[in-house]
Order: sequence, then C-alpha cells, then structure tokens
Amino acid sequence: MPTISLQIPTTDGQADAFAAFPGGGGRHPGVLMYPDGFGIRPVLREMAHELAGHGYYVLVPNFLYRHGPAPVIELPAHIGEDVRPAVMARLMPLIQAHTTERVLRDADAYLRFLTSRPEVGAGPVAVTGYCLGGLLAVRTAVAYPGQVAAVAGFHAPVGAVGPGGLAELTAQVHFGHAETDITPEALGELNRSLDAAGVDHTSEIYPGTVHGFTMSDTDAFDPAGLQRHWDRLLPLLHRTLAGG
Repeated sequence: MPTISLQIPTTDGQADAFAAFPGGGGRHPGVLMYPDGFGIRPVLREMAHELAGHGYYVLVPNFLYRHGPAPVIELPAHIGEDVRPAVMARLMPLIQAHTTERVLRDADAYLRFLTSRPEVGAGPVAVTGYCLGGLLAVRTAVAYPGQVAAVAGFHAPVGAVGPGGLAELTAQVHFGHAETDITPEALGELNRSLDAAGVDHTSEIYPGTVHGFTMSDTDAFDPAGLQRHWDRLLPLLHRTLAGG
C-alpha cells in the first residue's frame, strides 16, 4: 500500500501532507482526511492506510503547516492524560490562529491538489475529520458543495458551524459523537437542524466513549468506538463515491 509525502501549494506557502492509496495503478475515489488537533503522527498514518485498503486515495494535510512541518510540536508516543494538558497548552494558540478564513483558503488548495492527482478518479470526493478536523471537514463540505459528496466527523465540535452552516450542506453526512461530548438534548437539537435543512444524515452518540475515542495513541481510545466509526464511514463512502 503506497504512502507518499507531499507538499501542497497554498496561498500562504506549502502545506506538508501525505497520501495513502491502493497499489497496482488505476484511479480511485478521493478522500480528504483532516487530523485531530494533535496532527499527523503514526496513528493517522495507520488510519489512512486502513482506509486506502478499501479502495480510496486518502490525502492527509498538516493544517497547522504555517507553524512548521508535522509534528508542529514534539509529541510523546502515547498522549496520556498526564501529558495532555501541557501538549494542548502549546497547541491551542496555533489552533486558535487557524481562522475560518484560513480553513477555507486551505480547503480550496487541498481539494484542487487532491482532484489533480493522477491516482484520483473523476467525480466528487469525501471529507472526513477527527476532533477539530471534523469541524474543518464540515466547513469544507459547506464551502464546496459541488465537489464534496460525503462528510463525516468523529468526536468533533460540528455544532460550531451553526444551523446556518448546516443548512448549506448538500453532502451526505455522518457524525459520530463521544458520549462525553454532547448531551442527548444537544444531539436532538443538532439533528433537528439537519432534518430542517433536508440533509441526508446519520448523527449519533457512540455509547461508552469519551472525546478522542478513535485515536489509539491516547487514553481516550475505545476499540469498539473505532470499529463503529469504520462501520459507519465505509458504507457512507461506498454510497457516495463511484468505484469505492
């Protein structure tokens, strides 16, 4: 399964990234995968590799590239609760500097790059993301409805896009929420907004999970939650992307 390092030209410089895709040649549906706030690291490579094994070209950008190549700060092999506060204290100013305007400028560059790759087939793409990356995925889908056929966010603050943003979604949607991230009442409100917008969606709480449950290098990791994520994500991509 080929995995290659890449540089994506943007209006503000070069975003480092990597891509994973099936071997053997041919063209494959494209998926833009946004990492969580900790950024590109071995667990993201494993997840992209897994998704590529199902027939997709998966592009994973370092969305904090303005602050240096990934990892933008030194990360421990395991991001336990004992080190998480110190790690987040260093990352939060960088994340807060990643304004919506930057998100959308970069999204344009990422999508142009993804769809121009010789290994990527014609047609729409999907966008998925984790934690903050899930919010970036939704903002990308809202801004580029003609290109994005599916969007997924996991343990992500997707409600931050607001009802108005959700109303502009045309992509099919799956949101997998951590049990500790959202109350049933807030979930109901979010889903009513999606219903009112006519968005084809599934949006659910993954039982017994805490924020970050997909990430095997954190204390939040939940194997059943990660599997449920694959069980929801793969059918979504198969329905919406030709040839997946």
